[in-house]
Amino acid sequence: MLLAYTSLVAQTADSKFAIGLNAISSEYNGDYGSGIWNFDRFYPGGGLSLGMYLNPSFDLGLQGNFGNYGYIKDAVNRFFGNKFDMSLLGRYKFNNGYILKETAKFYPFLSAGIGFATYSRASSDVGIDPTIITPGADFIIPLGAGLKYQITDRFALQYQYLYNFTNHDNRDENRSATNPIYATKAGNDAFGEHMFSLIFSLGKAKDSDKDGVADKNDLCANTPANVTVDEYGCPVDGDKDGIADYLDKCNNTPASVKVDAYGCPVDTDKDGVPDYLDKSPGTPAGVKVDADGRPLDGDKDGVADYLDKCANTPAGIKVDASGCPVDTDKDGIADHLDKCNNTPANVKVDVNGCPIDTDKDGVADYMDKCPNVAGIFANKGCPEVKEEVKKIFTKALQGIQFETGKEIIKKTSFHILNQVADVMKNNPSYLLEINGHSDSQGDDDKNLLLSQKRADAVKQYIVAKGISADRMTSKGYGETMPVADNATAEGRAKNRRVEFKVIF
Repeated sequence: MLLAYTSLVAQTADSKFAIGLNAISSEYNGDYGSGIWNFDRFYPGGGLSLGMYLNPSFDLGLQGNFGNYGYIKDAVNRFFGNKFDMSLLGRYKFNNGYILKETAKFYPFLSAGIGFATYSRASSDVGIDPTIITPGADFIIPLGAGLKYQITDRFALQYQYLYNFTNHDNRDENRSATNPIYATKAGNDAFGEHMFSLIFSLGKAKDSDKDGVADKNDLCANTPANVTVDEYGCPVDGDKDGIADYLDKCNNTPASVKVDAYGCPVDTDKDGVPDYLDKSPGTPAGVKVDADGRPLDGDKDGVADYLDKCANTPAGIKVDASGCPVDTDKDGIADHLDKCNNTPANVKVDVNGCPIDTDKDGVADYMDKCPNVAGIFANKGCPEVKEEVKKIFTKALQGIQFETGKEIIKKTSFHILNQVADVMKNNPSYLLEINGHSDSQGDDDKNLLLSQKRADAVKQYIVAKGISADRMTSKGYGETMPVADNATAEGRAKNRRVEFKVIF
């Protein structure tokens, strides 16, 4: 049945020796014919071997095989017996780090060596296969190749084929080229062997970091004590984030998520929400965020609290970049409260955003020439000129007389001028324009100068009656603004006049 056979491939620098059990089938090649790779009939046997590791490329082994040996050509030309062979083999391994990785589990190898074989009769019973074999011993040279599958560090399966050259040609019933009667094939006899092996490595594999994985298979040779490792000797990384579980403070990180040195998902802005969940990854330091990493926005106006200068804006109110309600006209009253949204710049407004109207006359102060006295829009917020005042001013048009060619006021005019002064006293909001005009007679420049002097003279008279000069202006227009035809005496008389005009 099975004898022991050494695995020359399983050994390593740690486990230098190995033994194995082989099942073999021998094949004859000689003067009867060739049974090489002919599976019509099997001649079983077994073997025992001891192997030793030399280096990653070469092993050395000693093997011994025993079993049936024979060949059947026809009813006459056949033989049967027993064969024992022993060989010293050198092996070249393909899993040497050059051709295949040293950790390869499936790999080929080549074998070559020297040895001897002995032959003996099986029994005295001729039977179907007569025991006609010539006893003796041969020197042999085995050459071959094989395949190995390393199931574990201690156990492997192996197939190997060896073709053995011998130095004799007479182990098959003395049939040989030297015997003319049986000379059928030139050259010495040879035999082949198919070997199927169970391989067991000896010795304890070196495990420097005591993690249970031999150094030769350990891809992480310096694992700390008591750390759970995988089949390659590397610390287990349950979530596959590149950080071993014993260092990983976040053991359940989702796949493909970038992590830091502690195995936790990266949180670039340090807001407590990892980047892969953070919908606002650039949050400034110290800013409070929600579960999605967005800065808190208490009033839901779209401006984060840390930027919001008006943190309690009512819902639905449009805000600016500072989170404050929009104030289109910049009057300090937000649009949603402003009843006058288009107030000009720098105009003071009330709580409703409307320009202030102190005298409540409907004309805002910024347009009201008389902001403290109720007036009308036509007078820019100033009171309408009274009818009696208009009558006095009408009488004054022709009622003020001067000495001819001079600015001296005639006494007959004092009465009307006193009335004008009274008007100014009774209406302190009035401002008065005094305009002098002339007819077209005489020199234009002299007329202009005379009209100016007469207007000034009227002003001085009224000032003398107690009216502030700041409330009056005087200007001469000469003959430039006629109101009647200068071609007639009546017309010229109308053009020689002093006009009073109330302004505010």
